[in-house]
Amino acid sequence: MQKTKFIAVTACVLGLAACADMEAGPGVGFKADKSFDRGFDKKPLSELQAGIWVDPNGCDHWIVDDGVEGYLSPRLDRDGKPVCSGDVPPTYTSGDFKRGSNVPDPN
Repeated sequence: MQKTKFIAVTACVLGLAACADMEAGPGVGFKADKSFDRGFDKKPLSELQAGIWVDPNGCDHWIVDDGVEGYLSPRLDRDGKPVCSGDVPPTYTSGDFKRGSNVPDPN
């Protein structure tokens, strides 16, 4: 029983360690800067085109599709409240959110 607990705890610790930034030195791991894409075309995320996806509740979310990776975050007003504009029906997207990447996307 002790051995089983030890293995379970070790697996949890190693699993959580994988979530940390891997900035261990030159050429090792990923940069801590989250404003850059780590995919095939490696460029600043600010160069990607964002669109809007509306969730089932009618609230807007920024969406970016980089072909391999995708990004989604809630659209908030200045007070931090969700924006629910009603411009697009729920579960639909608007905007050219797949533009900005040279990775082909079948959808």
